[in-house]
Amino acid sequence: MATFNFPNQTNFYSGKVRDVYTIDNRLLVMIASNRISAFDVILPKPIPYKGQVLNQIAEYMLDACSHICPNWLITSPTPTVSIGRKCIPFKIEMVVRGNLTGHAWRTYYSGKRLLCGIQMPEGLKENDFFNTPIITPSTKAEHGHDEDISAAEIISTGLATKSEWETLCNYALQLFAKGKELAQKQGLILVDTKYEFGKIGNEIILLDEIHTPDSSRYFYADGFTERQEKGERQKQLSKEFVREWLIENNFMGKKGQQVPAMTEEWIQTISHRYTELYEKIIGKKFIPNLLRDEEIFSRVNKSLIELA
Repeated sequence: MATFNFPNQTNFYSGKVRDVYTIDNRLLVMIASNRISAFDVILPKPIPYKGQVLNQIAEYMLDACSHICPNWLITSPTPTVSIGRKCIPFKIEMVVRGNLTGHAWRTYYSGKRLLCGIQMPEGLKENDFFNTPIITPSTKAEHGHDEDISAAEIISTGLATKSEWETLCNYALQLFAKGKELAQKQGLILVDTKYEFGKIGNEIILLDEIHTPDSSRYFYADGFTERQEKGERQKQLSKEFVREWLIENNFMGKKGQQVPAMTEEWIQTISHRYTELYEKIIGKKFIPNLLRDEEIFSRVNKSLIELA
């Protein structure tokens, strides 16, 4: 993917997945690349259409949840590009969990019942529902792994005031409820997800992507109860299958480990899984974006002129 130079551009940052251009210190142009990361490492080969899948799911979900809280997005001039308001981000990820899965399950299985200051009940199995969704925040690390943190620590260290924390929790739980409702219509269960927020002045704004397979885990609702009763693995929609492939090939992002070779066949398999994710989550046929870099630049530039 090309690196662009837009009029009035004041900063550029290439993240794990997206390239972020700051315009006039007030707007962000986020271009979703086809890069894929796992265990905080960018894998060596891009995945066709992955960026488009993430960008279009995020656009759909932000629009569907816009009545709950203000969000950063203004427009998406192409299937891989989002333009929105620049905010000062909270250095917190609001992780909401409806089920005992992933990191929460690993903590529980180790014998611990306290996660980010939240007491988890006894007698649960992997993937069981919590009585009500829980929030298990983490710090947003600039480098390395994010770290679990409790609400008390967030407030005492000044990452958010008590009032801000209450607003963040309120927004996160409402967003999760809406996400579960949207998932249910598609025969899915929204298992867990993360939200990021920022501020413009005193206004708290929802940032980034929401309810995408990179930030969320979905289970298929059909057969969920039967699989739980039998102790079987749940069928899920997320990029967990990529992590599982890496683990099987002895890679978990630890020092000295090598990323396994990615064959063309495996790359196409991942791409196909992502487009399937799109169609299942959104309920629409995926139409590949074939725009060239010049057309992307032209459309973004046109939108920036209109927003000036």
